[in-house]
Formats: sequence, C-alpha cells, structure tokens
Amino acid sequence: MALWDRIKESASSMQTQLEAKKNDLKSGSFRDASMAMCALVAAADGSIDPSERQRVATLISTNDVLRNFPAEDLQRRFNAYVDQLTADFAFGKVSVLQEIAKAKKKPAEARAVVQIGIVIGGADGDFDASEQAVVREACFALDLPPHEFDL
Repeated sequence: MALWDRIKESASSMQTQLEAKKNDLKSGSFRDASMAMCALVAAADGSIDPSERQRVATLISTNDVLRNFPAEDLQRRFNAYVDQLTADFAFGKVSVLQEIAKAKKKPAEARAVVQIGIVIGGADGDFDASEQAVVREACFALDLPPHEFDL
C-alpha cells in the first residue's frame, strides 16, 4: 500500500474511533488539550502560514467530535495556542505540551487527543516527520506509548 493511502486510512480510522467515543469527550480538559494539539500539529515545522491556520481552523469547525463545543470557543483557543507557538516556538511548545498533558487523567480523552493530532496531521494527506514528531512528544506528555498509534 502506498504511503499516501496508509496516511489516509490511518486518519480515517482515527476519526471513526473518535466518533464512537464522541459522547464521552465533553470535558474542558479534552477541549483545551485538543486545541493545543491542533495548534502544535499546525505549527510542527516551527511556523504556520495564514492558509495553513485557516485550513486547520476549518477542520476543527467541521470535525464531528469537536462539535460538542462552540466553534467560536474552539477557534479562540486554537488561535491563542498558535500565537504562543509563533511568538516563540520552543517556549510555546513547552506551554502547549503542558496543556495537552492535563488530559492524561482520563485515558480515553488522552488517546482521543492523540487521535485528533493524527487526524489533523493526516488531513492534507501528508503526515510529515515534523508532525509525527510533535504527536509523539504529546504521547510522552500523556504517558501513552507512541507505538500504540504507529508513531
């Protein structure tokens, strides 16, 4: 199977798993960690251009699992995390990973946050090495083994 097909299949599989747990994913810590993860994946290469920011914002607003939360609230949180990352990527990444780590109290939410990262990273069909690396770091912050997600 071509790499492109594996990426699409993995993102699709993660989205299906997320939708099955949708009713369990309504906490504030999941919301915040998910938006932090989206920002981290979007800025994984150290920068984020306006078109990439808009693409991720659109993915967030159309993701069925994230519809548990008001779109404007998600957008505001996502933008705040992106702003932290673009102001100083290294320092912002530490702060964003701390926010992601708050979801580890509930293993189902922690796994869902990682799955959101994979869905966002694979949405353009290119879950590149920098995106995989930040999702792997998030796994460590959440005390989850990256191999569980093929990372």
